Amino acid sequence: MNFLAHIYLSGNNDFMKIGGFMADGVRGKDYEHFPDDIRKGIILHRAIDTFTDAHSVFRISKHRLHERYGHYSGVIIDVFYDHFLAKNWHVYSDEKLDVFVRNFYQSLEDNFDVLTPKVQNMLPHMERGNWLWNYQFVDGIGTILSQMDRRTKGTSKMGESVKELEEYYIQFEQEFTLFFKELREFVAEKIKTL
Repeated sequence: MNFLAHIYLSGNNDFMKIGGFMADGVRGKDYEHFPDDIRKGIILHRAIDTFTDAHSVFRISKHRLHERYGHYSGVIIDVFYDHFLAKNWHVYSDEKLDVFVRNFYQSLEDNFDVLTPKVQNMLPHMERGNWLWNYQFVDGIGTILSQMDRRTKGTSKMGESVKELEEYYIQFEQEFTLFFKELREFVAEKIKTL
């Protein structure tokens, strides 16, 4: 899962959301240096990633892209699945997406000092491009994937994967819906153990 799903799945705790958001940039046991709820968010993020990578439905989605995108196919599906979460946000939350996003950006600003340097540097670009809000639009996903492709110096071709998103849109959305139901159930149990 990508940024939006990790934030959403962290529940109503701002520090857990921050931990879930920035976990990819925290290596090994470095998470131990953060406040308790941020640590929990990082641990939850890692559990979500493990669950996701092993899930049969996620693997079906990923396999559809593997021949063309190789090991980047999982990253692309993470972003596609965030698109379907944003697009169908009203199904998963009573809070409007724009309010959720605005509140999260504010939480990052309010807790800037606890963010990793990478997230501190990324935040202005994220807010300017309103990434989380724009996940709901296919064009927004295209922009995000193109930005990610530039970081690989164009070798990943992730920016081109919107073609597959559009071609297999119904299949990807059905797979997301099935997968996300099971992921939410997993997270509900996992949070109890943190």
